[in-house]
Amino acid sequence: MNAAFLSSLAENYHWLATLYAIAGLVIATLAGKVVTQLIPTLKAADRLNKDTLAKKMERPSYAENQAWNRKWGGIFVVLIFGLIVPFTVTLETQSWSQMLIDGLVILFVYDFFYYLMHRFLFHDSAFLGGPLMWVHAVHHRQHNPCRQDSSFIHPIEVALGLGLFVSTIFFLSLLMGSFHVVTFVVTWTAFSQINLHNHTLWTSDRFPFKYMNYLSRMHHNHHAKFTGGNFATITLLYDWMFGTLDNGDGWKKRAAAQRKAATEANAG
Repeated sequence: MNAAFLSSLAENYHWLATLYAIAGLVIATLAGKVVTQLIPTLKAADRLNKDTLAKKMERPSYAENQAWNRKWGGIFVVLIFGLIVPFTVTLETQSWSQMLIDGLVILFVYDFFYYLMHRFLFHDSAFLGGPLMWVHAVHHRQHNPCRQDSSFIHPIEVALGLGLFVSTIFFLSLLMGSFHVVTFVVTWTAFSQINLHNHTLWTSDRFPFKYMNYLSRMHHNHHAKFTGGNFATITLLYDWMFGTLDNGDGWKKRAAAQRKAATEANAG
């Protein structure tokens, strides 16, 4: 490494912005806990999921997996915030519209590639054969997951999931420029909380919680059987686009029925 290269690295290593990002994530997490206790529906869901987790933690194998992933997750986060995030964030002033657009681009680009990874690597598929089904099978031991089951996964999946999200931010920052700290904090919080909510045991189906109920129910359809659809994690947009929405009857079964109906119609 020559001096010019090291100087360039140092110039683009935004350590102060990264510290602000970490502080912002801590504040957002604490604020979320306060809000959860203030809203009865959220508080009830939080209690239900914590009680369910407590029962699951009585099983040594379950507790071991959660402890294992806290360890590996912590290591990955340190590496991410030490080696990658400082090259993607900035404190330079940006408009709110730019931050909003940047955040949406990050989430939708990430979700597209996560959809592909989840569908073709983690599940059986004619395209690739699901080479990492054995990794994802750990997560699918939970057929009716609770909120904390989002972290009941193989460490390889922890690395792939976090790695894909941070890689999305990194490569987009090369194309779009560094992202404001606010964009990073809001986007990371959305990524984390949506993933947690997808696994949440949820009972309220009244306004304004209908969409939250829908997201949770659809992901629980995915967990109910290893052949389920609903592979995206941020929204179900890509499942809708590619025909893998699963309302509980299995997307493959529905797709086969649609093909049969089309064939019969053409034959008629």
